[in-house]
Amino acid sequence: MTRAARSVNVEEGGFSSARIERVFFDCFGDSYRTRLLGGAVEPCYQPARDERGESLLCYREDFFASALHETAHWCIAGAARRKLHDFGYWYAADGRDAAAQRKFEAVEDRPQALEWLFSLACGFGFRLSVDNLDAQGGALPDTSRFAARVVAQARHLQHAGLPPRADVFYRALCREFATRLAPSELDFAVTDIC
Repeated sequence: MTRAARSVNVEEGGFSSARIERVFFDCFGDSYRTRLLGGAVEPCYQPARDERGESLLCYREDFFASALHETAHWCIAGAARRKLHDFGYWYAADGRDAAAQRKFEAVEDRPQALEWLFSLACGFGFRLSVDNLDAQGGALPDTSRFAARVVAQARHLQHAGLPPRADVFYRALCREFATRLAPSELDFAVTDIC
């Protein structure tokens, strides 16, 4: 695992990524033998080497949003995917062409929708991530179609219910950040994320 010097903000209040790590561990540390860790140069998931080992879900540096985003991926991943490095998904860095960007967006709409719910549970602002600024020479690409898909996924999760692990984590975040928001109380609109 490539890791930078760990610089996680350990403040107890506010939007400290250490709070997310603690909530995640309280929810899943024992039952799934998985730990959320900041300080990574790039996010990654490393499954345990054996049944007694611990899986590591690593997020970028000490970024609060990255911790929520990687947790969303983990909450969606099934048992088979949680046995694979990075859940078996490919990743292409900045500079993706239009076809590669469409592939990225096709696997990112649901995790980003779930990240949005987690963000709301924390009272934290959500930002859509296209993760491909270099393709446009640093200019923000058109995100309207992707944003609409994320909104549709968020509304679907809101009405159909969250996956079981996501529901546990969402409720724990609501308790930790004193928001107490039922998913049915949330409002999702493209104007909130563009």
